[in-house]
Amino acid sequence: MINEVYSASPARYESGMKYRRCGHSGIVLPALSLGLWQNFGDTAPLSRSRDMLCYAFDHGVTHFDLANNYGPSFGSAEASFGRIMASDLRPYRHEMFISTKAGYDMWPGPYGVGGSRKYLMTSLDESLRRMNLDYVDLFYSHRFDPDTPREETLQTLVDVVRSGKALYVGLSNWPADEAAAAYRYLAERDVHCLLYQGRINMLDRDRIAGGELQGAADAGTGFIAFSPLAQGLLTGRYLNGIPADSRMAEHRTLPPSRLTPDMLDKLHRLAAMASDRGQTLAQMAVAWLLSDERISSVIVGASSVAQLADTIHAVDNTAFTAAELAEIDRIALV
Repeated sequence: MINEVYSASPARYESGMKYRRCGHSGIVLPALSLGLWQNFGDTAPLSRSRDMLCYAFDHGVTHFDLANNYGPSFGSAEASFGRIMASDLRPYRHEMFISTKAGYDMWPGPYGVGGSRKYLMTSLDESLRRMNLDYVDLFYSHRFDPDTPREETLQTLVDVVRSGKALYVGLSNWPADEAAAAYRYLAERDVHCLLYQGRINMLDRDRIAGGELQGAADAGTGFIAFSPLAQGLLTGRYLNGIPADSRMAEHRTLPPSRLTPDMLDKLHRLAAMASDRGQTLAQMAVAWLLSDERISSVIVGASSVAQLADTIHAVDNTAFTAAELAEIDRIALV
């Protein structure tokens, strides 16, 4: 049970967090944003979720990234966030940048998935209700839906901004060519696409090779990277096997088949590099992303305050020599 009333640290903006410009806009985001994908749903103690959210805010993390179906179960991460917003964070709402998304499965039937106006509008209304908010700072189309006319999805985003239910809109997981068309459509209607969200990490660079990262930069749209630790592979937890309480052991989003001998060798070599830099493997993985000026922010998850505290220190050293970057490429891309 939560009894103590939260009071934010007076030094929250003096803790070392860096802030980066979000494309061609007036918005800056913390170098690290807190994602609520896996560890904030109804299977997690609310007190632990509260501790992580408050710790993040006390250390300059002002951006909280959600989606309608984050949990588990669907909607429960937003509901937990809403309870903590009501009990602790409400006085600081104006200091926070809160995002949510819709596009993937949410409820049964034909209107609970995709990019239709009906689904996106209904989902946003439900998200606002769960989070105890009047508006979100950013609303994303969570994925490109080939079965819905692009214009229907994008006009809905325009109307969401004009309704005041979101201050900005963004795209997540859209192919580069579709994203480029979306940037043009939105700009022609005086609604700038603030952010593109895509998966990039040292082991997975498809959004770089596919042109999404550079395409966003060319459009003046910021890029926010998710899965910086490759769903846990780059945390360092698997260097000596599979811990019993790990995501891999529980077969949650990271199958044991990923931990091949070749992958384990890569992880050990990358961990040795991180140690030489005075960082953990997780810190170096996040710092590597932040070494690219096109990245506005990196979304990190956490299952404990201790893990979050470790990751936040990634911002202490984001400089890499050309030799270090080349060695990371040589290890990770083989």
